[in-house]
Amino acid sequence: ITSQRSPSRYHHVTGYVSTYEVHGKKLFLRFDPDEETRSHGNNPLPEPLEGERKEEAGDQKQAVGSDSQKISDPSSQSPELVVPSGDDGLECLGGDSPAGDAERWLQVRFGLFGSVWVNEFSRTKKANKKGDWRDPIPRLVLYFDSGGFLAFYNCQMSWSSSPVVKPNSDILSEKFHRGQALEALGQEQPVCYTLLDQRYFSGLGNIIKNEALYRAGIHPLSLGSLLSPLQLDVLVDHVVEFSADWLQGKFQGRQQHMHIYQKEQCPAGHRVMKEAFGPPGGFQRLTWWCPQCQPKLPPDKPEQGQLS
Repeated sequence: ITSQRSPSRYHHVTGYVSTYEVHGKKLFLRFDPDEETRSHGNNPLPEPLEGERKEEAGDQKQAVGSDSQKISDPSSQSPELVVPSGDDGLECLGGDSPAGDAERWLQVRFGLFGSVWVNEFSRTKKANKKGDWRDPIPRLVLYFDSGGFLAFYNCQMSWSSSPVVKPNSDILSEKFHRGQALEALGQEQPVCYTLLDQRYFSGLGNIIKNEALYRAGIHPLSLGSLLSPLQLDVLVDHVVEFSADWLQGKFQGRQQHMHIYQKEQCPAGHRVMKEAFGPPGGFQRLTWWCPQCQPKLPPDKPEQGQLS
């Protein structure tokens, strides 16, 4: 997948990654051009690269732990950036930087299906409708002096002078604002919509949504305004606990155990239902739930979900 394979499809620049930050579904890399790049007056900064918007089968990639392996610290290494260009219509890295020679942050937004692979490339698991078995093409590849590399897929990229984030909405941040999350969940709309709202639950993906709702015993279409304060608290607890455990499992190389996501039966042996839910005019996400463990109560009855 390097320039040796098809030189016309890739654009190469070099530079220096001095630090990084992670906030929800966004990764920020501070990138400084090396001396050779500076002397030539070139700037390896990209125009935004739009990620693919088609939903992949199985909803495989999610916010927390969407990468296949632990991301090693890229600090203090000089990477070579390799970006596909040409044939697939992607814009390659290039153009003037809005920040001049000041520090510049490359923002990578993973969205619904973005992922980053460490020291390996994504391989196709099945043929598409046309019978094509070609491997996915990364949006960006960072090669480091140490010999390792990062390959980014299905993401959006842009440059900024500093990370633009709201850590109080990041479900794994120490600054996560629980009160703000609870207030958002209490709105008069289905909680499965609110949980995926990145303004209040940055980093929360569809797997986390399904698992947290099941473990809290809440039907996905329950109106937040009808849930008791205790039930809202329990739901947020499950969101944070499941997310933290999933991330820790990624670091340790262990598989996260799912209770409801993509299951035909729940742990209690009940038949699981599956349907796509989403706000009117918004994106519809596949949702799994158990009608017995997550009953849909009459609209005039507050829910009394399980506290497991």
